[in-house]
Amino acid sequence: MRQVYAFENKEEYEKYQDIIHRFGKKLNAYQKILEDHYSLTELPKGILWTSEELATKVFSDIPIPAYTNKDLIYMSPDLETWRKILVRQLDGKALPNVQKFYESYSENQVFIILAHELTHHSDLFLDEFDDEREDSIWFEEGMCFYLPRKILLSEKEFNEITNAEAELFEAFKNKYGNHSLDNFGSSSYLGSLSSIMFDYWRSYLSIKYLVEVRANNNVKEVFDTYHRWHKEGRKVPLTEYFKLEPLLN
Repeated sequence: MRQVYAFENKEEYEKYQDIIHRFGKKLNAYQKILEDHYSLTELPKGILWTSEELATKVFSDIPIPAYTNKDLIYMSPDLETWRKILVRQLDGKALPNVQKFYESYSENQVFIILAHELTHHSDLFLDEFDDEREDSIWFEEGMCFYLPRKILLSEKEFNEITNAEAELFEAFKNKYGNHSLDNFGSSSYLGSLSSIMFDYWRSYLSIKYLVEVRANNNVKEVFDTYHRWHKEGRKVPLTEYFKLEPLLN
């Protein structure tokens, strides 16, 4: 993949040069895992490294400075930016353990965000980037969180991010959990960060449950069920097909 740099001055690029290099090496290793085991056959044309300001106000209006389309992954490598964004998810709620975790968010956890974006390019996901992507976006988003976390994080790191998002889910489910997970993506990126991120937390926790509990840690079995739902014509919502909906309430 090409490495494209979009910073407003040379000094800003030089500030992030080392972390970009480290991320690039780690992403190459993860790319090989996806190619060997998770049907990654076509890469995006490149990664566009940029600032939060340019990512969220110039290249897109998505409020998170990491996203992908068919051609490019956009990513801010700034660790302090990510810590501030992630703390904002608390929306002022007193969740001291979560806040402490995000205030010291590690470089490795930020790298997982980049790995998440590459995971979207796996052919195991059935919807194309230019599709409406309505029926099963929760499945893809949840799996794109789960796979790199499970593969690349230590058990301690994996449990820390899982516990933080589980606590956030519990804190906000009465406020934001009154719609089906199948409706993920039906609203635009409006409102507070917690309202935007709620379905991402819920999607990840649902995929973790499906893989580790329902399928006894067999990721392939979960993908097979997802593909079977598609081949049968998507006759019912995917959460219903997985018999997942009652567990989300």
